[in-house]
Amino acid sequence: MDTQHQRPGAGLAPFFQAAGIAVIGASDDITKIGGRPVHMLIKHGYRGAVYPINPKGGTVQGLPAYASVTQTPTAPDLAILAVPAAATPAALRDCAARGVKATIVLSAGFTEAGPEGAALQAELVAIAREHGMRILGPNCLGTVNVAERLIGSFSIALEENMPPVGHVGIVSQSGNVGSHTMQSVARRGMGVSRFIATGNEADVDAADGIAALAEDADTRIILCCMETCRDAGKLIGALRLARERAKPVIILKIGSTEKGQAAAASHTGALTGSDAVIDAVFRRHGVLRVRSVEALIDIGHAASLLMPRRLPANDAVTLVAASGGFGIMMADAMSDAGLSLPPLAPDTQQRIREAVPTASTGNPVDASAQMSARPDILLKMLTALLEDPSASSVALFMSLSLYNARLRGIYLQALAEVRASHPDRLLMVISQGPADAVEQINALGIPVFSSIDAAATGLAGLVQLGRLRNCIPDGTALPAWEPVDPAVFRNEFHAKQALGKAGIDVPREIIARDADEAVRAAGAIGYPVVLKIASEDVAHKTEAGGVLLDLADADAVRQGYAQILANVARHAPAARIDGVLVAPMVAGGTELIAGVSQDPVFGPIVMVGMGGIYAEVLKDVAVQAAPVSEDEAAEMIRSLKMFPILDGARGRPKADIAAAARSVARLSEFAYRHRADVSEIDMNPILVRPQGQGVVVLDALMIPRAAPAH
Repeated sequence: MDTQHQRPGAGLAPFFQAAGIAVIGASDDITKIGGRPVHMLIKHGYRGAVYPINPKGGTVQGLPAYASVTQTPTAPDLAILAVPAAATPAALRDCAARGVKATIVLSAGFTEAGPEGAALQAELVAIAREHGMRILGPNCLGTVNVAERLIGSFSIALEENMPPVGHVGIVSQSGNVGSHTMQSVARRGMGVSRFIATGNEADVDAADGIAALAEDADTRIILCCMETCRDAGKLIGALRLARERAKPVIILKIGSTEKGQAAAASHTGALTGSDAVIDAVFRRHGVLRVRSVEALIDIGHAASLLMPRRLPANDAVTLVAASGGFGIMMADAMSDAGLSLPPLAPDTQQRIREAVPTASTGNPVDASAQMSARPDILLKMLTALLEDPSASSVALFMSLSLYNARLRGIYLQALAEVRASHPDRLLMVISQGPADAVEQINALGIPVFSSIDAAATGLAGLVQLGRLRNCIPDGTALPAWEPVDPAVFRNEFHAKQALGKAGIDVPREIIARDADEAVRAAGAIGYPVVLKIASEDVAHKTEAGGVLLDLADADAVRQGYAQILANVARHAPAARIDGVLVAPMVAGGTELIAGVSQDPVFGPIVMVGMGGIYAEVLKDVAVQAAPVSEDEAAEMIRSLKMFPILDGARGRPKADIAAAARSVARLSEFAYRHRADVSEIDMNPILVRPQGQGVVVLDALMIPRAAPAH
């Protein structure tokens, strides 16, 4: 296999910069998939050679046509395949023989169509790998390089007009969603650099597209519509590259619900990983995830105007309206979006009253209609707000003002002057238009949102984008470690022994194989003690009657030993018994749960949550791909809804968060090292003692990969 397929973005240049393009399956009918690329390449002025390929030869749309790509005067860099699925392998072999570097397979009827289509798709990949050729698709909407008028697509969004040249790059697995995004970006006045829709992703995937745009000098911001991730390493590599190149990545990840996941699988023939894991991976690598196409466009547009200097410094916002009612609506929406509304400093309030004596100087600011009486009044008020010590973003609501010629002139003059005097501060406007006025305000570098809700979602996204850009890139280094044979993970005792060697605090425990050994072990450990069944076949010991707590003397231990064996024999008569575990009775502190599971794409995933009923009832957990650093683990713990319990709520002692984070980090390292051998790990409960007193893992379960069922 050639190595270019290992590195994200390798070999993609011909999709955007091709000296010649062959359209295989070309047609005179511009309504057909084979006719539209030829039509649009001619119409929009592609400067390279266009070779229509049609078995009949002759001419196609006024251009000389060739019966085969092997007959073209020169070898095209790029071929667009618009032939039936069954004919595609032969066409691809012709491309390979001609020395074509890259191919776009527009045709459908492959993996998404069933087993026969999947076999055809696999054949395409084998041909490409053999000849070092990249394939985009099949079942895709192709590529566009706006500046060079290169169109490898049949998108109807390009039939009439090309989007303006600009700096927004678009990557989409779904062709229609990507096409809609490109058209929406253009309508918002943003220019497009490059577009790529990946379809079935037989070879080139969304990660390749992100990496290619990260390397593209014309692209400054990347908008992505993603259905699934097939290769975790490639995606992470692409996101790291974008971060290194200071290219913000905003991703609309769809298919987050069960029905959505099923739809994604039927649409692209792909499997979808855990939505929570995707969220965690995106956060780690500085990606802003959005939940709608509208948010993708709104935030992408605003970010393109604000980058790189004016992203929000914090989550604070000051709201301004000429109406108290609109101010309240703004406050509700911003608060619901997680933004804060700090009070204005006394000096700021005084400056506002000097400019607008009738204004209410709370937050939101009810500035009354007087704020727009003259440009200098509005300028003084906005200047005071932008110079407030809170360093808040400022959101200015306009209802119908821009539709009035006189008011429009006042607003535009004041906004232009305040932008010039405060170039690094974030000022945003909420207005529905008219479109030419919005365009003028955008030209000042001031984003305009069409509604209060859109502004709240957009500003919250910009705040998060600013935070993500300031995060320290991941670089968890694994210390030296001693391999552990997974065959010893037979029961709780052996699991804890392995975890203890990995640096996780576990209590002193002894396996007893008869009642006398149990009594001697209890004496050595010290009363009171706990007895637990030790068996690889009894994962849920309490349900089997395999746990007894707070045994205070030898008689209780002896009787308890017999009782546990009898209970387990009734519950699981075929279970293999290694003995009974004798452990100290530990109490005091707060319970956490931590564990590891295997994600089909991202591998071992570490989870931490509140123990006891909290994890099961509230599902209060945080996840991240392993390994995690102690700082990341601490941040995961702080993100829990019930974190105040650990942080000393209602007079409770503060828990030892640092020790808990250390345990989670060590668990993640252990899981990463043994990812080929260990399927799942549960540490539940972990008793987190008061600050400075550490933690102790009271129970643990470790399941080897491909463990036999009993």
